[in-house]
Amino acid sequence: MTSEPVLLFDSAPPEEHAPELYRPIGIAEPIHTLDAFDEAAHERYNRDGYLAIEDAFTPQEVRDALAGMDDLVMGRREGFTGIMFESKARELLPTLTLENRLDAVRKFMCFVAYEPRLNAMAEHPGLKRVLERILGEAPVMFQDMALVKPPKIGREKPWHQDQAYFDYPLGTRVVGVWIALDEATVENGCMRVLPGQHLAGPRLHFQRRDWQICDKEMKGTQPVAVPLRPGGLMLFDGLLPHGTPNNFSPLRRRAVQFHYRNESAQKTTAAERLSIFGSEGKDVSC
Repeated sequence: MTSEPVLLFDSAPPEEHAPELYRPIGIAEPIHTLDAFDEAAHERYNRDGYLAIEDAFTPQEVRDALAGMDDLVMGRREGFTGIMFESKARELLPTLTLENRLDAVRKFMCFVAYEPRLNAMAEHPGLKRVLERILGEAPVMFQDMALVKPPKIGREKPWHQDQAYFDYPLGTRVVGVWIALDEATVENGCMRVLPGQHLAGPRLHFQRRDWQICDKEMKGTQPVAVPLRPGGLMLFDGLLPHGTPNNFSPLRRRAVQFHYRNESAQKTTAAERLSIFGSEGKDVSC
């Protein structure tokens, strides 16, 4: 059964960012395959707050995930409404065929219950073994989304810490997993990170172009870019400052992202989170 997806648009204003906010001083050095995650890799993750892993998923697993994403945007998953389009696509969307709408999507949210091929990535045994080693307990996935930085109109995700969005107490181990489905490059908006800065703790966030760390705080920092081939992934700590620039290139940069916590974690209140990360963050979402 095919149905028209609900048309939800990104509410952030389509502002441009200063290019120097994301200009990298270096490129991340990945390990290869999830099986290569050993004690040395674990130490790197703890020190830097992130780790890139190439060849984490096979080409077939990537093709399956992309087919699942296509089915979501084509309305082939009855009841699924978690699609958000880029604000710049509001005028463009009526001119696109249903098949071309993927190039107007900003993100998919809460899809694992609807799309088994994407859920298979979240539940991948090799990934969960690595996560259990990092967390020290069984990992619990508590957020799923797919990030589609479409060609030429894909907007920035300003510098932020993911834990600023989640109602878990400081000290809760939160690991983000960002999986490339297209090649993610410096030109089309691959991840930028500040290695080791998760150890500096929470930073004040403000509601500007998004729920973000102030640009003034980020100017002059020394970000590292994390390009990935399809099937590569980045693991990162919930307090690691990271962000992605606009995609003005003609190339797609599709990715899925999952967040995991340790099994024993207990939720806190939004009020406690806001007292730490900033009072403007009520009801924000990644």
